[in-house]
Amino acid sequence: MSAERTVATAAAQPRATDHARATASVIPPRRAGRGRRTSLGRGTSARRSPAAFALFAVDCGAALLGTVLLTGPQRHPLLMVLLLACVSVLNTRAGLYRPIAVPRALDELPSLAWQAVLGWCAAGLVAASLPALTPISLTTVCAAAALQSGLGGAGRGALYWWARRATLRQPRPALVVGPGAVARRVAEAVLRHPQAGVRPVGIVGDAPAERTETEGAELPVLSTLEELRRAVIQNSVRTVLVVGPVPGPEQIGWLRTLSGSGLDVWAVDATQPPGYDAPGRRARSWLLAGFPCRQLLPAGRRHFSVSKRALDLVASGILLLLISPVLLACAAVLRATDGPGVIFRQERIGRDGQPFTLLKFRTHRPADPHESATRWTVAGEQHMSRFCQFLRRTSLDELPQLWNVFRGDMSLVGPRPERPYFVAQFSQQYDGYGERHRMPTGITGLAQIQGLRGDTSIEDRCRFDNAYIDSWSIWQDLCILLRTAASLVRPTGS
Repeated sequence: MSAERTVATAAAQPRATDHARATASVIPPRRAGRGRRTSLGRGTSARRSPAAFALFAVDCGAALLGTVLLTGPQRHPLLMVLLLACVSVLNTRAGLYRPIAVPRALDELPSLAWQAVLGWCAAGLVAASLPALTPISLTTVCAAAALQSGLGGAGRGALYWWARRATLRQPRPALVVGPGAVARRVAEAVLRHPQAGVRPVGIVGDAPAERTETEGAELPVLSTLEELRRAVIQNSVRTVLVVGPVPGPEQIGWLRTLSGSGLDVWAVDATQPPGYDAPGRRARSWLLAGFPCRQLLPAGRRHFSVSKRALDLVASGILLLLISPVLLACAAVLRATDGPGVIFRQERIGRDGQPFTLLKFRTHRPADPHESATRWTVAGEQHMSRFCQFLRRTSLDELPQLWNVFRGDMSLVGPRPERPYFVAQFSQQYDGYGERHRMPTGITGLAQIQGLRGDTSIEDRCRFDNAYIDSWSIWQDLCILLRTAASLVRPTGS
């Protein structure tokens, strides 16, 4: 689990890239947690945007109006609260408050109806179970669900109609990212369909800057970060359309910069052959000028800070209580065999680039603080007692980091934290290394269970760490913890 001995081997030599330039800010980033405006005012943080609140208010109003079919005794306040809670939870889980390229109420009506049926069935079961409530007949439940879904669809239709009129008057400026021919084809199609509410103002490609004739409009081809920055500022760009195939490394760096600067990034499927459907595309995509598209969302910060933190707090607290005798025994043996100073403290970089002090059992002593901060320490370089070798081989020297997890400095699962000196170095040398700090660092992670620790490739670690963040889930964390525990049965050292 430790990354103490992580020398960049010949197989993982740094590649000279322009990624350092790509990490420059395009526009001043917005405050975290604030939604970004689209045609409806809905952005990545859809729950907090004005349009999402308007949609939520429409859904709640429809649920409350559905109660007109109930008799006086049946309209209990507890039943009203339950209906509103069902609207909030079920509609959110169904994705009814997420951004949509061209929202239409008819497309959402089946989902609205299904969530209304579930909500009213739950209300009917509660009303039949609690003596304080009056039972509701099945006919009334079905009629109320139908009324709620109909009113909700009508209300959403009115909001979407107003939003489409607004975008027709003032379309959203957008950049199209991708190979020249495909990007021009998408830009031409979007310009031919103004009802999409998007107006391409430039194409981001690898060719030198030039102007491309596209349906009567001259679109500049942007090939440098400076041109991209100027286009975003001058045109007030808030939307980016990414067309296939997969962009190159430099364009991926630009996309990360744009997404982090408050722009909505949409993946447009312009290369899918007719008659073939990508797995799961129908459930997650919408149409933009006839092209299937879906929004590319950065890993949700609130997602990490709530459920992941809850798991870390509970698990680390229980583990600290259970293994406290082991911690005391290790500390006592280290004190007796190696003298005072049993805890090794070192500055590491955690989430969002914030430094913290990492704790470990001391298994060796660096020559000076400068060596500790700027040199890769190798397990066999300095003489260690047999007990220290045992701690390193079994990863027991990592146990004090549970206190870091309990305090919130790091997580049980995540990218391994590194020292500031090497974070600065690797961020310049390896694409995406800085993106590892989008979430809390961890004691173990996807890269570690793949054997990427010690003298292994930094580039491979970076790729596995970012893949873990992009596909994060609580279940994935639990699987990694189980695989880590299994690896401790056959320790190979750190």
